[in-house]
Amino acid sequence: MKIGLYFGSFNPIHIGHLVIANHLAEYSDLDQVWFVVTPHNPFKKKSSLLDNYQRLEMVYRATKDYTKLKPSDIEFNLSQPNYTVNTLAYLQEKYPYYEFALIMGEDNLKSFHKWKNHDVILENHHIYVYPRISKHNPDNHQDKTQFDGHKKIHLVNAPIMQLSSTFIRKSIKAGKNVQPMLPQHVWEYLDEMNFYK
Repeated sequence: MKIGLYFGSFNPIHIGHLVIANHLAEYSDLDQVWFVVTPHNPFKKKSSLLDNYQRLEMVYRATKDYTKLKPSDIEFNLSQPNYTVNTLAYLQEKYPYYEFALIMGEDNLKSFHKWKNHDVILENHHIYVYPRISKHNPDNHQDKTQFDGHKKIHLVNAPIMQLSSTFIRKSIKAGKNVQPMLPQHVWEYLDEMNFYK
């Protein structure tokens, strides 16, 4: 089984995340996509970041109707600060019969060469890259990177989503209706818990 790992704080998870994950689960050779909720970094003060388990609960609620999308709290028990290369090694050890791949936006691919042991990641895992509109060059979002043409990197023609969790949090604080931007179960949970207000 081939699993795509979609890392993020998911603060909150929104329909853009679901559209990209579902596109990869349906239109690539990935069998499942796991939403890996990244834990609160204890060295960073970020008051707008909800508790780890509240964000995991939102991912659970967002994905429960999709058989190919799963929430994952795998990083909650790894020592902090954690690096993706460590998470991948841990998962490979825990699930030796699964093949793990990374999912990232084009913007992350540009800085991928700065990741800890990025060469080890590329040696052992495929990377699926979804498009983002570049701020520098909005007409041509396929900016060149040093990884162009790499056999382990797959550019996926997923829909371009211009929706961010930051925008949603600010909108909630400003009293705007963000219901269409969130999976219904997530919106109900946020509303019930009065998050981000």
